[in-house]
Amino acid sequence: MSDIAEAGRQNDLELIVDAARQAGEIALRYFRREPEVWWKNEGRSPVSAADFAANEALASILRSARPNYGWLSEETDDDPARLNSETLFVVDPIDGTRGFIAGLEMWCVSVAVVTNGRPTAGVLYAPALGELFTAETGGPALKNGTPIGVSDRPATEMQRLATAEEMLSGFDPDFRKTIERAKHVPSLAYRLAMVADGRLEGTLVKRDSHDWDLAAADLILERAGGALVDLSGHALNYNRPELSHGELCGAPAAHLEAFLRQLSHRRDG
Repeated sequence: MSDIAEAGRQNDLELIVDAARQAGEIALRYFRREPEVWWKNEGRSPVSAADFAANEALASILRSARPNYGWLSEETDDDPARLNSETLFVVDPIDGTRGFIAGLEMWCVSVAVVTNGRPTAGVLYAPALGELFTAETGGPALKNGTPIGVSDRPATEMQRLATAEEMLSGFDPDFRKTIERAKHVPSLAYRLAMVADGRLEGTLVKRDSHDWDLAAADLILERAGGALVDLSGHALNYNRPELSHGELCGAPAAHLEAFLRQLSHRRDG
């Protein structure tokens, strides 16, 4: 890699932080002001005027700064040309749109830089909460500039877990007694950030999450001492033809094996 290219790569985190902040402030102008809402995916998923405005800001800032990077956003029609990009931006302008529309504060702008299938820089900006989570390869996970880490609560103690009840159905009864289900958080990315900063011991993710929901939070959790994996324990790959993922588990490294053992009956095949 040339010195110029390396310098550009080193500045990626700074770039996406600035872009996420700007997009978040734009989205905040619509928050609790009844923005116009449409429905996509056969009426299953809402999108608001705020999503589109934030997406436009992110695209303008990021694509002009790195025209050689590919682009993948929930609110932009997918271009298969991204598959030919070694590096691309993976963006969710508002992760947690349902909560945003309902006036809940736990939504965030999610931006990642993905290189060769794995995130190398990531930011989650939750402007309604005043929280900024950041990470880059080789560095710490930060929340508002302060290092964070996953919970060190022993696996034998009560474990706070964000999940749908159905994913607990096959847990051993004794293990199930150690689980305290957390109140629903509408943003998947923010739930993973809560694991990264120790407020949760884990989250189980239902089938059909997408690259844009996960990539930034994946890196933040990894740099905080945790991992986001499929039910076979494998790390995720991004920028594939298929954008959705199967069931997943995000947890501190010390808790992951126990959760995956409880979920073994749900593995594909």
